[in-house]
Amino acid sequence: MASEMIGALGLGGLLVLMILRVPVALTMLIVGVVGFAQIISWDAAISQLKTVPVEVLSNYSFSAVPMFILMGVLAAHSGMAGKLFQATRVICGGWKGGLAIAAVGSCGVFSAISGSSLATASTMTRVALPEMERYGYQRGLATGALAAGGTLGIMIPPSIALLIYAVLTEQSVGDMFMAGLVPGLMGLVMYSLTVTLVMRLKPSLAVAGEPTSWREKLASMGGLVPFFAVFLLMILGIYFGIFTPTEGASVGAFATLLYALVKGLRGRELWQAVQETLALSTVVFFMLVGADALGYFISVSRISFSISDALFGMELAPIVVVLCILLMYFVLGMFMDAIAMLVITVPVVFPIIQALGIDPVWFGIVTVLTVELGLITPPVGMNVFVIKAMAPHVGLGEIFRGVAPFIVSDFLRLAVLIAFPVLTSLFLL
Repeated sequence: MASEMIGALGLGGLLVLMILRVPVALTMLIVGVVGFAQIISWDAAISQLKTVPVEVLSNYSFSAVPMFILMGVLAAHSGMAGKLFQATRVICGGWKGGLAIAAVGSCGVFSAISGSSLATASTMTRVALPEMERYGYQRGLATGALAAGGTLGIMIPPSIALLIYAVLTEQSVGDMFMAGLVPGLMGLVMYSLTVTLVMRLKPSLAVAGEPTSWREKLASMGGLVPFFAVFLLMILGIYFGIFTPTEGASVGAFATLLYALVKGLRGRELWQAVQETLALSTVVFFMLVGADALGYFISVSRISFSISDALFGMELAPIVVVLCILLMYFVLGMFMDAIAMLVITVPVVFPIIQALGIDPVWFGIVTVLTVELGLITPPVGMNVFVIKAMAPHVGLGEIFRGVAPFIVSDFLRLAVLIAFPVLTSLFLL
């Protein structure tokens, strides 16, 4: 049997196993090893089982992943998240829909050190949703704003998704982080404008918060200082070449740990934060091991090159090919986790992007943004289900209806980035 046919059967088997609810990491590992054995040999496949985990776990760039996760966990356990929301609530005091805007802003700032959309959504839901419900916010608007705001964690650097894309495609992690700054800030601004527009169209969804004076607004900014200090320490250090992105993750984690210790995080709570970090990191690394095995199989099957040749034969414009790939990501995002989607598909589509001469950094940003959309679109928007778990009294239908305006906002942001690719290169060195 031709290697391309084995590759196609392998990808089909991948989908079947995922439909059967086999864990994504294990699915990739099974398909990768069995497929590699069918094309090369079982001896080579068994040897690969010994070398792939070592390659992944010893990859220096991936060591930033647990550091980013640790930052987010420590920020949640040390009370930083609660102070962050209180600060943004005071700053937005008196505005119609101000608490929803404060929730979106808090998610954006929190994501700047957590690197994870799911961690951002779960943490800020615990902090902000009770406050919004207390002030009479319609539950759909409140949870929709939190679900959408949580997605900012996948784009605003440091981002685990951007890090994984950079390592998988051998791009500069620093370039990916810098390229994600403008799109991430665009998301923060556009979500806030979306809340404002929704409030104009349906004023009954929320009430104005308690008015606050300018003195109170200025005083409340102290709650933002820890986040901005850690964020600027990492980003400026990376931008000016003081340290690498991986070293920056360690610096940020150490700074967050110092803050947590100063605020009294000790003993059991500190150990719990470490356990959460280890558990989440293990899941990510298991998926990366599976993705590496799958990548070897895809490489020897040459299926990505066959797809590339077929596309060239159709003489499609490069932008049409990109739009087709983004459509695939959008559909997959309705059913799959964001990180799993990236590690499965990037080894397949990236050779096509290279052959077409498309800027890999720009493509990474629009890809991650499309993946981000999948976190809030039905039927399996991961952020929506996280919020549902945090707020079981709110129906899934309510959350999906509340997040719908933010999905429209994301489509507009994606269109702008496709029309103006220069927006992803403004901060590149």
